[in-house]
Amino acid sequence: MQKPTILLIEDEEDIAALIKLQAEMSGYRIIMEMDGLNGFRAVEREKPDIVILDIMLPGMSGLDVCRKIKSSPELKSIPVIIISAKSEELDVILGLELGADDYVTKPFSPKVLFSRVRAVLRRGIEPEKTPRLLTFGSFVMEVDRYIVRNKDKPIALTLSEFGILRRLLMNRGKVLTRNQLLDDVQNDDAFIVDRNIDVHIAALRKKLGPNFDWIETVRGVGYRFKDDD
Repeated sequence: MQKPTILLIEDEEDIAALIKLQAEMSGYRIIMEMDGLNGFRAVEREKPDIVILDIMLPGMSGLDVCRKIKSSPELKSIPVIIISAKSEELDVILGLELGADDYVTKPFSPKVLFSRVRAVLRRGIEPEKTPRLLTFGSFVMEVDRYIVRNKDKPIALTLSEFGILRRLLMNRGKVLTRNQLLDDVQNDDAFIVDRNIDVHIAALRKKLGPNFDWIETVRGVGYRFKDDD
């Protein structure tokens, strides 16, 4: 069976070497480029299974590489994981808005990075059709009936809360920005800002119970629903 191919675009040699070692230990084939222009050319040439992409790159920024990948009909289905420094949070948000599938902050554990790689690749082979039932722990969401239950006890959610929870569940393990989650907010008010999402998330957590910890806050970026791993 052919090994999945990772294309790593990273100009810091120490980090690249660390990722290469973990990739080989985890059973992946890895290709490495150290600048954005050659990195994008490698995406076109190799059609890798996944791209791990630094934001700060010589030649062409990681954001530009991501933009070109996700705007290409032939390449847009290739998942992208951004790796970045904490000081680049605004760039991370832009990268996610451009279509990046996840991000990992430097410094990071190689094992954490590759748990994200596995989660993203697994999502890529799962059927795209929305299931009628979504489960997490003792909770069940009936998508068609707009019902959430915990051990057969119904939980009253607003349409916005239901929509946000459904979006998070359908993208389990993936970071979603507040702006992405705004699409699920049902509101008649003319003025809606991304911080409204924080209010809805707080309400969701309260309604789902004091021990509910499935929704993770990704500081400065947005939210992630815990992956099964």
